[in-house]
Amino acid sequence: MKFLECPSLDRLNDFFGDLNLGERTIRGCLEAYTCKHAGTDKKLSISLENEMLELIENSSSPDSPPPDDMLLTRSSRRTLIYLILTLYHMYPDYDFSAVKAHQFFTEESWDNFKLIFDTYMIEASKEWDETVGDVSLLDTLYMALDEVVKLGDCEIYGYVPDSEADPLVEKGAIWSFNFLFYNRKLKRVVTFRFSCFSNLVADGFLMDGVLNEVTMHVSSTSWLVNLFFIAWRLKLSLESGKAE
Repeated sequence: MKFLECPSLDRLNDFFGDLNLGERTIRGCLEAYTCKHAGTDKKLSISLENEMLELIENSSSPDSPPPDDMLLTRSSRRTLIYLILTLYHMYPDYDFSAVKAHQFFTEESWDNFKLIFDTYMIEASKEWDETVGDVSLLDTLYMALDEVVKLGDCEIYGYVPDSEADPLVEKGAIWSFNFLFYNRKLKRVVTFRFSCFSNLVADGFLMDGVLNEVTMHVSSTSWLVNLFFIAWRLKLSLESGKAE
């Protein structure tokens, strides 16, 4: 895989680099990659595919859980391999071979991603309107992504780290998200990760009592994030059931 230089993404990265919003700071980054194998990609792809096939074979046992849907077809396995390879290129010093298919979940549509973005990036969007003010932040993001990966043909995935050692775990964050926009026709992936941190904790201005209050706030926020995801995924499942 190869990193792609994209001026439209660079403009957003300049904004998301270290966005101070008073009590909170937003940090985000977008990166684009081609899915053409380079360097050790081919060798790693073969190794990952063999591991997936072994999981499928082992799942045939009555006592074993069924394999994830992303492992059942060659096409879906190839998609999973590209997603994992993207993580490797984002953080080449970390071994992502233990990443499992269930850590990627598909958002299915731009509207589902938009719901999350509008919920958690509302303050960032207001700051964009005040400092840039030409086109909204979400519309600018849409146009930049569409230019690189053609959103109409994209599959949108969220990635949930499963280990504290994973470099995509944002330690100390109030919340964080990792998205991958994959266009199998263009063989391109754009990653978008964004997180929120408390400036009150980072600046060390808090006494113990206030620090406990903020810690409780962070914990409740994390709980709300999880609740939001549970409700959201349940909604998608119900909609999928109705469609069938």
